[in-house]
Amino acid sequence: MAWLKSRRLAYLAALIASFFCLFAILRGIFYFGFSEVGDTVQTETATLLETLYIGLKFDLRLAILVSLPVLVLSFFKFNITNTTWVRRLNHVYIGVAVVFLLLLYIMDFGNYAYLGTRVDSTILRFFNDIYISANMMWESYPVVWILLAWFAASVVFMLWVFRLTQWLLNRPSVSVSKKQIATGSVVVAVLLGTGMFGQLGTLVPLRWNHAFFSGNVAVAALGLNPVLFFSDSFAYRNAGTYKKEQVEKYYDVMAEYLGVENPDPATFNYTRTYPANPDGLGASDRPPNIVIIMLESLGASRLGMHGNPLKPSPNLDKIAEEGWFFKRFYVPVSGTARTVWATVTSLPDVSTERTASRNPAITEQHSLINAFRGYEKIYSIGGSAGWAHIGGIWRVNVNDLKIYQEGYWEAPTVDVWGISDLNLFKETDKIFRAIPKEKPFFAFVQTAANHRPFTIPENNDGFETIDVPEEDLKKWGYRNVEQFNAVRLLDFNIGKFMDMAKAGGYFDNTIFVMYGDHNNRITTTPHMPKFNEPLDLDGLHVPAMIYAPKLLGRRVIEDAVSLVDVMPTLAGILGVEYVNASMGRDIALPVPGGERFVFTLTSQVGNPVIGAISKDYMLRMNHDGSDAKLHDLNSDVPAEDVSALLPEKAAYLTKLTRGIYETGKWMFYHNKHLPGDGNK
Repeated sequence: MAWLKSRRLAYLAALIASFFCLFAILRGIFYFGFSEVGDTVQTETATLLETLYIGLKFDLRLAILVSLPVLVLSFFKFNITNTTWVRRLNHVYIGVAVVFLLLLYIMDFGNYAYLGTRVDSTILRFFNDIYISANMMWESYPVVWILLAWFAASVVFMLWVFRLTQWLLNRPSVSVSKKQIATGSVVVAVLLGTGMFGQLGTLVPLRWNHAFFSGNVAVAALGLNPVLFFSDSFAYRNAGTYKKEQVEKYYDVMAEYLGVENPDPATFNYTRTYPANPDGLGASDRPPNIVIIMLESLGASRLGMHGNPLKPSPNLDKIAEEGWFFKRFYVPVSGTARTVWATVTSLPDVSTERTASRNPAITEQHSLINAFRGYEKIYSIGGSAGWAHIGGIWRVNVNDLKIYQEGYWEAPTVDVWGISDLNLFKETDKIFRAIPKEKPFFAFVQTAANHRPFTIPENNDGFETIDVPEEDLKKWGYRNVEQFNAVRLLDFNIGKFMDMAKAGGYFDNTIFVMYGDHNNRITTTPHMPKFNEPLDLDGLHVPAMIYAPKLLGRRVIEDAVSLVDVMPTLAGILGVEYVNASMGRDIALPVPGGERFVFTLTSQVGNPVIGAISKDYMLRMNHDGSDAKLHDLNSDVPAEDVSALLPEKAAYLTKLTRGIYETGKWMFYHNKHLPGDGNK
């Protein structure tokens, strides 16, 4: 291993180790000087150690990132080992880097001491009025001592770097062959890549949401790295920004739409309190279980219940016939992460920068799931819960949640999405059966097989694929036979899970909720209503059923219903006491004017098209309010604008649509945990 004697590699390794030690020391300062953990916040030793371990992995990633320019300067013809000016450039870079990094750490310490949060992109707001901010800092903190400490730490670190240069770069060179250099380069690349990825045994890299595994925000703060966290949040600095004047402009129409008890435009009060209902199903000695099954990439146009003549879904069709069938159920925005976000928060994801779940500034949200007190709460996914930072949303906002994901399952992984859906149902069924009979459970089971690569496992309890002529597939919405059989497999697995629930003894006392998260790519849908394609609704219109034959019976809901309404509706069915300050509404409660409208958003990247849709009408417009058009969904030409024929309806829906959009952005930052609502 003669390549280890390379001066450049030794210097790079020593520099990474030096930065890592610096960040670890700063983490210790945060822990002992600023964190509430161990003081006002108590946690188990194992949780504390795991949090610190995650934090050190972030520190190693940052140390590698900061050192990468030095790696680049090491392998040119003129490099840090043979050229004085390159070595000086290297020292200038390291000096600037350490000064900047220490400044950000100092800002992080001050921000946490002041607000109780790690530094993120919102810190930039203080530069809007630098004079006032500077005076506030001067009067609030020992600025002189802080500056001296900043200067001293920078000097000490640079003196150490100079010493490393003397020890490692000025020593005599050692002859190393090209083969040894190549071997060393590969090993270094693997080590650096592993350190950057931060995870083993998974396809999901270390992300900020992993620090939130405990569900406690104060504990999670101890596991974050302020520089990386600031960088993550910086990408979202404009993502969910709201304009207060717009929220104020539409407050009255939104307060009426949501049924706010005590409207107050001065405080933007959207809170509604619902007392316990003694006639609800939750009032029994053993409340019913709730199992939500997210049907991956399953749009309404795929299924027999919505008129698809290929009839790939006999099990789901039977569930729709025997349970509550929502004919016009819409996810507010297309996308799996956006659907899970709306489920947990009862807010539409109106973020135009990737997804709301990825924005670290809005992780903490009020969730109605916590209204189901006394329930065992479970999130079950065949792969990793770290995708799209969804694991953090669940952990932070749902009390006493248990997440079952890759690494827990006994079944083998079949593709990038983890174990097969059938094995996910089988092993989740075992979890349900192990819960004490007297304890109800709430579970969210996330399927994945109806997604590319459309894997059909070899051993799948007798499921067999079938061939359908390509012209028939394309005529009725399917792009290929793999996509068609993936839907059939999902339906097959749902049928198997219902059999498991019956054999496990919990079927009769469980409310099953099933809905698609969005639709995948389609061809044509002649079997769907005429407005489906011209109004761009196929990606949002998904199947939805509430299935509990012994508890709820049969019902067909004709009104438009949104995904954000699921949790308030379940709370209403159970009759539990809950507080709501989000967009969701119980479908059993009256709505303004008697016509139920729900929000839609398409083409969300950059310039979304927003809308409000009911059973009979839809208004669509650009997100800035321009080009508003009202459409009659029962018309033979639904794309035609009928605003002139119904000016009052068009005017109301224009205000309502903009109101939901603008208020939704405001709620991102104000839908926090409410006192006494069961949230943490």
